Amino acid sequence: MAKIKLTTLDELNDNIWGPVGTPERDEMEAQLKEDLNAYLLGEAIKKARQAQELTQEQLGERVGVQKSQISKLEKGKSVITLPTISRVFRALGVQTAALDLGAQGKVTLW
Repeated sequence: MAKIKLTTLDELNDNIWGPVGTPERDEMEAQLKEDLNAYLLGEAIKKARQAQELTQEQLGERVGVQKSQISKLEKGKSVITLPTISRVFRALGVQTAALDLGAQGKVTLW
């Protein structure tokens, strides 16, 4: 009977993206973190919108953008700037927000 060679996820990542610490691997991991953060922010927007029983179109009207832009934000498929985050969450009734900078403290956004 033939033996099956199992490959770990770490080995696959090393083969595809290069070892940890190489420019290719660092770039891939940085992009993955950005994509995850965009997704999580989009989910927060979506949950807040749905809690208020708003459609994407209604939220878009409040923010001053098209429904398609709200859809992209909720899916994490659009680059979102701090001014846009502010407009979206203010439109959702979020009165204050702060950015946690870890050891550097918090910065009030609005």
